[in-house]
Amino acid sequence: MIKVIAIVFGVLFALVVLLVLMKFLGIWVRARVANAPVGMLNLIAMWLRKVPPSLIVDTRITAAKAGLEYTPDQLEAHYLAGGKIDQVVLALIAADKAGIVLNFDRACAIDLAVKGTTKTVLEAVRTSINPAVIDCPGGGGKIDAVARDGIQLRARARVTVRTNLDRFVGGATEETIIARVNEGIVTSIGSAQSHKDVLENPDHISKRVLEKGLDANTAFEILSIDIADIDVGENIGATLQKSQAEADKHVAQAKAEVRRAAAVATEQEMSARTQEMRAKVVEAESQIPMAMAEAFRSGNLGVMDYMRYRNIMADTEMRESIAGEPDESSEK
Repeated sequence: MIKVIAIVFGVLFALVVLLVLMKFLGIWVRARVANAPVGMLNLIAMWLRKVPPSLIVDTRITAAKAGLEYTPDQLEAHYLAGGKIDQVVLALIAADKAGIVLNFDRACAIDLAVKGTTKTVLEAVRTSINPAVIDCPGGGGKIDAVARDGIQLRARARVTVRTNLDRFVGGATEETIIARVNEGIVTSIGSAQSHKDVLENPDHISKRVLEKGLDANTAFEILSIDIADIDVGENIGATLQKSQAEADKHVAQAKAEVRRAAAVATEQEMSARTQEMRAKVVEAESQIPMAMAEAFRSGNLGVMDYMRYRNIMADTEMRESIAGEPDESSEK
């Protein structure tokens, strides 16, 4: 009985060994032949840790053929961290062939930094080798700026950048470069005395922007800034002056309306006072007959005096009619 159990276990063990050999023998032989050996136990351990052994072996073979040596543990650790190990090795090979100093740890850090984006560590290395061109402001648009003479200019720039691998991790992205270049162009055009100066020498904008060190704390190094296109826009200064003139006109009209209303009110007030004074005059004149009657009764005024008074009044009225002056009845 014991012999039967031993035979069964032996057969099962042989089957397991055979299955393992069938699964990993090809990978093990491929690594051995390529002079990048990986132990059988390591392959089994990778499989148990849910790491694809073929990916690790193929990646190690690629590195070995390029003259780079990385242990299976290094490759497996980066894979378990969520990185793209094949892209890392290709980036290291490209950097080595181009003479760029890039170690395995920094390449892994860059790969993890671009995780979740459309960028890869291989693209970062390629951009460091072959500079890329960024359009500012991007999307085919143009940057609007106004010179000191009030003329609007619309410019579009092309920025040539190269990846700075030392600052790639934690450095600002392309969006920051575009924003800084846009700001620099607006500042340069705004400080120009005339838009003609900008049109005559657009390279002055590039020089001023380049002097500002816009690539500080970014993942790129700016090689050049070229003004690709510049057009003349509207006369913003004249438009603003026109708007200001319209505003001043409305303010002046409002103030004039206030003065007119005050003048009308003053005129009405003076008319009322005039009527009041005329009423006082009429009231005073109405007392003259009573005073004359009192003078007759007291003997202070005689008939001849009264007749002379009437003659003087008649003579005065005649003179006023000859002079053409309106009398009080016509004024009323």
